[in-house]
Amino acid sequence: MGIDRRSVMSMIGFTLPAGAAVGAAVGTGIGAPATAQSSTGVADRQLRWLIGATRRVPVPADELAAHVAADTLAAIGGTDALNEVFAQVGALTAGRSLTDAATKAERLATAGAAQWVVTVEVDGTGLIAGLHFAGYHDTPRSWAELDRRARALAPNVSFAAARVGRDGHTALVHGIAPDTRRPLGSAFKLYVLGALADEIAAGRASWQEKLAIRDDWKSLPSGVLQDRPAGTELTLADFARYMISISDNTAADHLIHRVGRARVERELGRLGNADPAADLPFLTTRELFVLKGHDYPRLASRYQRLPVPARRAQLAAIDRVPLSAVTPWTTPRRVNGLEWFATPADICRALAGLSDRYRGAGMAPLGTAMSTNDQYIGLNRRRFPMVWYKGGSEPGVLTVNFLAGTDRGEQLAASLLLSDPERSLDEAALLPEVIALARGGLELAARR
Repeated sequence: MGIDRRSVMSMIGFTLPAGAAVGAAVGTGIGAPATAQSSTGVADRQLRWLIGATRRVPVPADELAAHVAADTLAAIGGTDALNEVFAQVGALTAGRSLTDAATKAERLATAGAAQWVVTVEVDGTGLIAGLHFAGYHDTPRSWAELDRRARALAPNVSFAAARVGRDGHTALVHGIAPDTRRPLGSAFKLYVLGALADEIAAGRASWQEKLAIRDDWKSLPSGVLQDRPAGTELTLADFARYMISISDNTAADHLIHRVGRARVERELGRLGNADPAADLPFLTTRELFVLKGHDYPRLASRYQRLPVPARRAQLAAIDRVPLSAVTPWTTPRRVNGLEWFATPADICRALAGLSDRYRGAGMAPLGTAMSTNDQYIGLNRRRFPMVWYKGGSEPGVLTVNFLAGTDRGEQLAASLLLSDPERSLDEAALLPEVIALARGGLELAARR
């Protein structure tokens, strides 16, 4: 479902909706910094300036203005706010380059024992239009190390790493309870994207089709579209990009309504979910918010006791509950009963299925949606030029799911699903380690 973080200091590895991708992921690194690589790209030059600036805090306003676009600096909160971020991150030393493209550069960097993935994007004038600091943990060097570290994260852990064949089928390389069903959080949105892609391939929808935002289809954050006025029109491609890249719940619900709940439910099987019945009826995010945040636990208990047909009939009443009547919760609520569910092996198959759809004519927006946010995984993009990502979280649930394409034309998938039905998971503290394990799964699976 996601957690909305808007202040600069509290944003843990997430992107500002305004477009200035600033964050500071918590965590300490292990081991020595990598060796820096030389580069002549504009984005990388700005990145190396940024890393140097962290050693000269406070950086004068005129120097920041010479390197950071004015609207980006304003979105961050101004000169003082950016200097505060620099002070929090610490004095950095540049490490090896991960990405050096025309408009985007990414490097590892160290500050004492902490390691970071530092990312900048530049605009047409060469000024920094987006920046992000994400905590980096060392990549596991073996499956045994990955297993040990993964099992330490939560009471319930499932993992799968798989190779994706050219026929779209997956072959499991390694797993921890890979066929054990877990709650997904917002990773359920992969099935919504698949249903939309199939509707477009069948000619019943178009990426450029306009859909108006409706108040009765709005949900709660994560996301930004819930703040747009009713009647605002976006293309289905826009809804898909919001749904995947920033996990916009309102975007997901609009797409579920547009393609139809039954169509999404059929997509579970089409994308390889081994037990689609566990997700019936397929809930919107708004419905889950109501079930867990309104008249809890009475409403949730009554709903769960019903058979699937009666649950479907109950959804109409649930949809009439105003969002203002929903109270947020901070501890796990029925994560093993009221959620969306799949196994890591299921998710690898879903990612493979989406990749297969992407190869169809006119499916570029699917790839855009899946690749806009790579959760700062820290892969060397020369070796892994394509990275798709979708994660998910709610109290007691944290999942990360990746598809990566190598420079040799291989495709690999990794899915790590964590849950605790009793206690909330500390997402900010866990995320750098969780990302490191997913990175390790992809790199280990790529070995011959």
